[in-house]
Amino acid sequence: MSVNFGALKIVIIEDEDFIRVLIRRLLHQLGVELIYEAKEGGEGLKEVVRTRPDIVFCDIHMEPVDGLAFLTRLRALPMGLVKDTPVVFLTADAQQETVMKAKKLWVNGYLVKPVSLQSIEKRIVSLLAS
Repeated sequence: MSVNFGALKIVIIEDEDFIRVLIRRLLHQLGVELIYEAKEGGEGLKEVVRTRPDIVFCDIHMEPVDGLAFLTRLRALPMGLVKDTPVVFLTADAQQETVMKAKKLWVNGYLVKPVSLQSIEKRIVSLLAS
């Protein structure tokens, strides 16, 4: 399956500026131009509702609203297309408890930090193929 990366809208929710910039650069290398950012889950939820992205890349550990709380709120939205937006968690956290909570909330995947160009590309292609 071929993906038109230039047509994608992606939201990055990440509290660390360095990581957010890195992911933005990697997405640009793939040809993604419509990239929106937020520094925590509350701000991120507003951005998702506003922009209606194709995919969200979201950190798990942020304040005041973390990734799990963001995903809980997103999946509870009354707007069908928005609440079903694919979410990929960015994390260094592979603890079983966190993984199980995320699965219950219908997370669409994980990328372990630090992310690579290949891991982001592979994840996007697999999400859009499903």
